[in-house]
Amino acid sequence: MTATSLPFQPHPLVSYFRVGRLLYGALFLFLLESWVYWVELKEAYTADSVFWTSFWIWSFGFSFIHIFLVMADGWSRYQNYKRAKDQFFMHGFHPRIADMYIVSKCQRMAAEVAAEELGIADEVRAHYAHRGVKWYHYVPYFMVADPLFLIRKDFWSRTFLEKNYTPRFDFRTMQTEMAR
Repeated sequence: MTATSLPFQPHPLVSYFRVGRLLYGALFLFLLESWVYWVELKEAYTADSVFWTSFWIWSFGFSFIHIFLVMADGWSRYQNYKRAKDQFFMHGFHPRIADMYIVSKCQRMAAEVAAEELGIADEVRAHYAHRGVKWYHYVPYFMVADPLFLIRKDFWSRTFLEKNYTPRFDFRTMQTEMAR
């Protein structure tokens, strides 16, 4: 791939939201859910109901913590997107690159958005289809294979604590220079 054949490059914020669109939909639901649980918690507390107060504290806590987990997951998927975009730009479509992001729906979406912005999305999607990935494969494969995934360091680092990746290329500048 060369800068002369580079498709339109959206603003990074647009890419950020496209990469995590499922996650940000879940974020909205967790915000809404937390608000509902908070209202119920206040009512139960006012009514001096120990059982319902405990139930709503647990429900609110579960939902509220997920707000931050979803935001961290979105950030990590954006780091995957930036890395995948650089890799696809340098090497073109290569199955080994696509396979690095096959583990979860969100990682696949990060790779697909990167590939789409480079004009090779059809190849990446065809590869995932060839590997048996279906549109409804939302649950990450490692969760099915390893029921103890929550206690694994790799789960926490790859899902929520992905290191910041600084892209090697400024695709928007390259596109602007190409247009001159």
